[in-house]
Amino acid sequence: MPGENLTRIEAAERAEVLSVESYEVTLDLTSTESTFASNTRVVFNCSKPGTETFIDAITAKIYAITLNGEALDPATHSDGLRIKLPNLKEHNELYVEADAFYMNTGEGLHRFVDPVDNEVYLYTQFEVPDSRRMFAVFEQPDLKARFTFNVTAPKHWKVVSNQPTPEPTEIDDTTAVWNFEPTPRISSYITALVAGPYVSRHSSLTSSDGREIPLGVYCRASLEQYLEADYMFDKTREGFVFFEKTFNYPYPFAKYDQLYVPDFNAGAMENAGAVTFTETYVFRGAVAEALKERRVVTILHELA
Repeated sequence: MPGENLTRIEAAERAEVLSVESYEVTLDLTSTESTFASNTRVVFNCSKPGTETFIDAITAKIYAITLNGEALDPATHSDGLRIKLPNLKEHNELYVEADAFYMNTGEGLHRFVDPVDNEVYLYTQFEVPDSRRMFAVFEQPDLKARFTFNVTAPKHWKVVSNQPTPEPTEIDDTTAVWNFEPTPRISSYITALVAGPYVSRHSSLTSSDGREIPLGVYCRASLEQYLEADYMFDKTREGFVFFEKTFNYPYPFAKYDQLYVPDFNAGAMENAGAVTFTETYVFRGAVAEALKERRVVTILHELA
């Protein structure tokens, strides 16, 4: 198979024949410290039946691949980076059962242990080619789809994704599952998952089309005393008013969460409805005015 990076030619060839309807991603974040269970169901169409293509999936292990009801041998159809999909039909359904790696490089699903209290914090960073580190996906921005996430995690955690967080269903004394509603059609790189014993503050605003938009600001528990949630809410409201008026278009998603996450490689990331920020912007003391200005510029940049 080709190398890890998707080439322009490969992306064009897939986009020419594929359209993706939906992903259903089921994750278990309670298994081990190094890997997590990741099961993906993909519904997609092919304009040229009989075509062979591939789906991206950087995995620790693949247990099963089923394409249109037919089992494919993981040993011959996957190299740990891509899964070959032969003889496509006009309408296709793919199921991949796998384990994936937690990352400590700020890519894919990043795992961090807080040295203050030994609590585990997770967050995703997918831009542009790293949602494939969490689930099987046609990893290119023009193949948009609806995404549904089902997440099993410790029941004392908060679990945040692109859609509003549902009430968890308790599995046992220590574990629960969060079943999120499907997203609108979006690119895979702006999907998101943030999970752990984050602390949060909540508010809301009214969008230009009259909807109430829930707002949330999150950080690690050990940083709670430094969280300036009211400041974030104020600047977010000002940004909503400005951008909705300037663009003459209402905010398109159901909620707007802003989450400070550890070990972040960038200033922020514009995940749909779940924007992540570097903890550099959680000020522990007096800082230069230039850094304060950079923070508000980043808040408004991600909102735009």
